[in-house]
Amino acid sequence: MRIFVTGATGFVGSAVVRELMDAGHRVLGLARSDGGAKSLIDAGAEVHRGDVEDPESLRSGAAAADAVIHTAFIHDFSRFQEVCEIDRRAIEALGAELAGSDRPLLVTGGLGGISSGHIIGELDAAPPVSKSYPRASEQTAMALAERGVRASVVRLPQVHNTVKAGLVSYAIALARDRGASAYVGEGRNRWAAVHLLDAARLYRLVLEKGEPGARYHAVGEEGVPVRDIAEAIGRGLKVPVISLAPQLAAGHFGWLAGFAAWDISGSSEQTQRSLGWRPTGRGLIADLENMRYSQA
Repeated sequence: MRIFVTGATGFVGSAVVRELMDAGHRVLGLARSDGGAKSLIDAGAEVHRGDVEDPESLRSGAAAADAVIHTAFIHDFSRFQEVCEIDRRAIEALGAELAGSDRPLLVTGGLGGISSGHIIGELDAAPPVSKSYPRASEQTAMALAERGVRASVVRLPQVHNTVKAGLVSYAIALARDRGASAYVGEGRNRWAAVHLLDAARLYRLVLEKGEPGARYHAVGEEGVPVRDIAEAIGRGLKVPVISLAPQLAAGHFGWLAGFAAWDISGSSEQTQRSLGWRPTGRGLIADLENMRYSQA
């Protein structure tokens, strides 16, 4: 298949591109810059010039493909509501182009904010879009599926290798800046995680075997205690590890404070059973122990 990939030069998207090409698929990657275009050409992919904020470029990319994988997201948390709206419009544009066809659309979602206090499963729906939960990726995809688009969702936890690790990378930057690696309270809340290559393989399996309207979990580890994460960061940066009272979390973590206190654990049992996906990559703590902290 010829697959249009948004976010094709990003952390997750570039791994998805490689996985697809290694499996014999052709990739048309979205690129907004000359540098991004060159990296796609060097990887052996085709280039589609455009931007996630340009709906017409998204529609034309989708029109030229047999399937679409949407991994692009603007990670600017200082204007989170705005970038969530940009993402919603992008998914709507892709879905509008695919409507009336049998071509799949894979949309990327996340586990954060879906629930806290129990292990999140594939049948747990994301909450309605609101000021406190502005990300509409999953809800938009499910609405498209109800209208007949072959849309499905891949939910990501903390995706990691030895260079980056999702929200953990922001925690590393904060620990470096503050001179201490922190967790909230006893740090028993947990974050689910998956190795980057395992996540990329799941996208391919969902593309090849997935069902419209379904949610799939790229979860390799159901939950890693946040205290263990903070301690691994402390060892890596050689800074003290501290516990913060909940009322002090915002002062240390800023926008990350809510996530730092959340339990974001999840199961991939149903995903593994339905697709035959088995995560085999290194765990989050192992990657943090081997992290390139000069680049993280």
